[in-house]
Amino acid sequence: MPAFATPPALVPMAHVDCEVGDLVTLGRAKYGERRYVPIRGGLISGPELQGRIVEGGIDWQVARADGVLDIAAHYVVEAPDGALIEVQSDGMRHGPPEVLAALARGESPPASSYFFRTRVLFTTGAPAWLHLNKVMALATGQRQARRVLLDLYRIT
Repeated sequence: MPAFATPPALVPMAHVDCEVGDLVTLGRAKYGERRYVPIRGGLISGPELQGRIVEGGIDWQVARADGVLDIAAHYVVEAPDGALIEVQSDGMRHGPPEVLAALARGESPPASSYFFRTRVLFTTGAPAWLHLNKVMALATGQRQARRVLLDLYRIT
């Protein structure tokens, strides 16, 4: 068996509390039900990133036939200094049918009862935040009726 390199570490980066609107479905498409959720705003707090989520982002989704929800969220964060930072978060959510049904009803089952992970990338031209252009983060998530909660970890 080949030797593996030392795995990367995960460093706590920020907590995201994102307000979301109603789910909008576009219907069945070639890979599953195509839908989106408007991003209404929110707050980000943490040791490496702080700010507010600017209203107008979108969380595009595909509900696949195998029960997995593909997620592609795209939004902007305004840092305390006024800098704007683009965020792209791509991943998936899946779990037992009864947990997914509870989520669909607007309930908030424990995050430990389902899988919700995304890879997060940042883009900015703001001098104080240029280091984010080289960061890849992993997010663990929880869906609530009107919120998405994420804990971001910078991958070293």
